[in-house]
Amino acid sequence: MYAIVRAGGRQEKVSVGDVLLIDKTSGEAGDTIQLQPLLLVDGATVTSDAGKLAKVTVTAEVVKAAKGPKIVILKYKNKTGYRKRQGHRQPLTQVKITAIDA
Repeated sequence: MYAIVRAGGRQEKVSVGDVLLIDKTSGEAGDTIQLQPLLLVDGATVTSDAGKLAKVTVTAEVVKAAKGPKIVILKYKNKTGYRKRQGHRQPLTQVKITAIDA
């Protein structure tokens, strides 16, 4: 059994025991969060009806806060001496899927 859930601004395919990185969410390590299911696949049964999915709960446990890879931004203009360097690391949350209750 697996589910497609909305996690942050993206959709992720998850099953019980998966560990994944999602956009930063509120909560400390050890807290549980609910993820919104968009699709549920159980063997040959595929559930995408919003009414039936309202009864499905996908539970995840926050493992730790994390950061994404460093992104280097360089801006340069020719012949003017203008150079600008900037970096960014996206804040993320590592979660472990503990249950998919249909």
